[in-house]
Amino acid sequence: MKIIDIKTENIKIPLVTPFKTALRTTDCVDDIIVRVITDTGEVGYGEAPPTAVITGDTKMSILGAVEDFIRPSLIGYDIENLDGIMKKLHSCIKKNTSAKAAVDMAVYDLFAQKCGMPLYKVLGGGRNVITTDLTISVNPVDVMVEDAKKAVSEGFTTLKIKVGKDGRGDVERMKAIRDAVGPDVLLRVDANQGWGAKQAVSIISAMEAECLDIELVEQPTVADDFEGLKYVTDHVRTPILADESVFSVRDAIELIKNRAADLINIKLMKTGGIHEALKICGIAETYGVECMAGCMLESKIAVSAAAHLAAGRSIITKADLDGPALCKYDPYTGGPEFIGEKIIMNKTPGIGITK
Repeated sequence: MKIIDIKTENIKIPLVTPFKTALRTTDCVDDIIVRVITDTGEVGYGEAPPTAVITGDTKMSILGAVEDFIRPSLIGYDIENLDGIMKKLHSCIKKNTSAKAAVDMAVYDLFAQKCGMPLYKVLGGGRNVITTDLTISVNPVDVMVEDAKKAVSEGFTTLKIKVGKDGRGDVERMKAIRDAVGPDVLLRVDANQGWGAKQAVSIISAMEAECLDIELVEQPTVADDFEGLKYVTDHVRTPILADESVFSVRDAIELIKNRAADLINIKLMKTGGIHEALKICGIAETYGVECMAGCMLESKIAVSAAAHLAAGRSIITKADLDGPALCKYDPYTGGPEFIGEKIIMNKTPGIGITK
């Protein structure tokens, strides 16, 4: 099974409601789809979102990386030579992690197809069902309360609340949501780098004083401020989850070595795909640091790949894989089933997407 071509196309899927964070607002998934095609007829699927405010990747840079650098470098490789493919993928161009992730997941899809097993089993996993949270975008408080209540009515028991635009007003926002959904719903807070270190400590401490029972706070400070992130981690009781601070294996080592966060959010678009994500999982396992599997604003293809990673590695104890739930429709056939908060892994070989 040899790679004979890599093709790209654009896909645009409207969202149920606009997606709003401290960094950006958008009303659709507007991503690049990658198909890795083999001489035996099998096809592997991948996806890359142009999340410029986080990864630096745009649609044009993703297309350029795949078509001008990655495609000519990988044509002719046998899928069984997984290590060789990954070395070439990560050496043929610097950075461009989203483009690499799309091709990486398509190659892993084909590798698992070659093995005749679902990808999560190839990765060593035994879980065939995982649970995701649902994101509540940052909006006026009354809108967020209604969105949270609607999510709970649809069966979601864990919500990730976007904040980071309103300083101490975020405390009142979280208090209103907690009052609306009751004590049994898990609430996660995602500041998307929206606070300074001391401000974050003040806000999180206020949430603790209000007994809001926040499960974790994700990326309170700017990505490259490891000292600030550590300051927050050291001065609050609520667990701190590092997201934008951890792109690479080196980032994970530095963060863990300095105890700058309690948890790590692994996203394939940051790591450049499953290959590097598995290395971060190994480091986290060594030091006993639990991980979350997260996603950007992605459709079912990329989120399915991340779900296979989550089901495959037990160190990933939490999932923020709600991309398909945010889309108005699913244009794909096959793959895991996304039923409310449950992701049921496919029994078919590979990631499972067939069209």
